[in-house]
Amino acid sequence: MNLFKELGLSQQLVSAIDKLGFTEPTQIQKKSIPPIMAGKDVIGESATGSGKTLAFGCGIVKHVAPKEGLQALILTPTRELAEQVKNSLKELSEQKHLKIIAVYGGVSINQQISDLKRADVVVATPGRLLDHLQRRTIDTSRIKLLVLDEADRMFDMGFISDVEKIIRTCPAERQTLFFSATISPQVKNLANKHMKRPTEVYAKKHIDPSKLEQVYYDIPKNMKLSLLVHLLKNEDSGLVMVFCNTRRNTDFVAKNIKANGINAIVIHGGLPQNRRMRTIDLFNKAKVSVLVCTEVAARGLHIDNVSHIYNYDIPKDPVDYVHRIGRTARAGEAGKVINLLCDYDYNSFSNIMNIHRAFSIKKVNKPILKKIFAVRADNPRQPPRRNRFSQGYKRKQSRSFY
Repeated sequence: MNLFKELGLSQQLVSAIDKLGFTEPTQIQKKSIPPIMAGKDVIGESATGSGKTLAFGCGIVKHVAPKEGLQALILTPTRELAEQVKNSLKELSEQKHLKIIAVYGGVSINQQISDLKRADVVVATPGRLLDHLQRRTIDTSRIKLLVLDEADRMFDMGFISDVEKIIRTCPAERQTLFFSATISPQVKNLANKHMKRPTEVYAKKHIDPSKLEQVYYDIPKNMKLSLLVHLLKNEDSGLVMVFCNTRRNTDFVAKNIKANGINAIVIHGGLPQNRRMRTIDLFNKAKVSVLVCTEVAARGLHIDNVSHIYNYDIPKDPVDYVHRIGRTARAGEAGKVINLLCDYDYNSFSNIMNIHRAFSIKKVNKPILKKIFAVRADNPRQPPRRNRFSQGYKRKQSRSFY
């Protein structure tokens, strides 16, 4: 039995959801779909992967009519999330034949200008949408439904002034939905400015603490790469995500673990959009087992079957740590988080431990490591050379974290 029927959805929507393989709504769907379908403003707190796209997608399918101009606008912080949301909405609205397009930077604007003339629903990043508004190539005067997805991330990435400009171009009489992993005071203030008596809904965190193991290694900086390679080769794992704080470090780590025989692929904001989309597709299909990434992959994107999260760099923001580890131990599956600490990570790790006191992160002793070779990220033609990341390099050991 499809329990979505109990939420008052049309048979068309129930049929579409059933075709997608969903029979039981998630917590955020149970709480948000009824007010969304009733046309109310909703502000929802839910983690990545909790099903919020389907929730607001039901409202879009109900309230948007085909071939009557642009009626629904969804703002997302990243290009990848825009594509993902677009594809999900296309599947959900297949029987209604809505024209749904994604609008973001990093690709030619000419095709977007052409597609916008026929669009019923637009999923967009703020910067490129603002560009279209300035060019007068998009008409937001008929917007019935406005969705701000990953609202807290919009603040983190500095998009909020663009978002407010976009919101002000939409009709005052509309339905507005905000979804966010955390309802911060900033998100609250934004909701107060642009929403009418919103219904607030909250979903429990998607991570199962009983199935999540968190550990850390306290090692010298010059041992990090050797330890990472050792663990990637010896840990029994499925899909693996390795997080770094900068694009340069991401490239460096990816090149070196590949040079040491590990099947890996890289993603960060400095890569062309087509390559970023291919990377996510390869990783999702398990054609590559290790994804080395920046924060761009920590939020919003739907990635299943991640068994291990490695923090090669500890994030400076404790909230980012939660989003990173939320990629594993989901849907009843076990997961493991491995943090590689050196002296420059101590302050960040202390902040994480102080704010998230419920986390149990155990220290693990460093294994015996083999010597490895390093390749400079900025010179891929440079031949591998013996380097300071080997066991044989002698230096003063860094102090223990505790």
